[in-house]
Amino acid sequence: MIRAFFILICFIILGAVIFVYSGTYNIAATVPHSEIITWVFNTVKMSSVRKHSEGIKVPSLESDTLVREGFEHYENMCVGCHGAPGTDPAKEFNPAPPALADIVLELRPAELFWIIKNGIKMTGMPESGSAHSDDEIWGIVAFTMRLPEMSPEQYKMMKSEAGKNPGRHHHGD
Repeated sequence: MIRAFFILICFIILGAVIFVYSGTYNIAATVPHSEIITWVFNTVKMSSVRKHSEGIKVPSLESDTLVREGFEHYENMCVGCHGAPGTDPAKEFNPAPPALADIVLELRPAELFWIIKNGIKMTGMPESGSAHSDDEIWGIVAFTMRLPEMSPEQYKMMKSEAGKNPGRHHHGD
């Protein structure tokens, strides 16, 4: 029985190695992943985010100033891929970037912070931690957490206000 199990494991490993080196799996960005590959990748991704974001201390995200500063960074770095209220996310990526207003409530703030700071391999999601302070990233988190209830008009108003006061960065309210 143990020998049969060992032989089965060897065949599975051999089959996996042959599959990997055969080039059979189509990696073209124009071809979606199979359901099982999508499930495996998403499960690994979310399990990794959960584990690596443990212990991150979340500051208060209620400050309107923090949200405004986060908006400015979101508008400059994120909207092109993730969209905004009234604007769809980019479609040319595989996997496609999610509309953050649709998924942000499924993530804890610490998870969102970790993703923004570190990026996610093989998704097009870059890391922001090398060019932005933790305070700036928390601002993006604070703004992003407000996306689900934000209307396209409210987003346009924030954009207009940011245009009138570019680069304004005051802390505290």
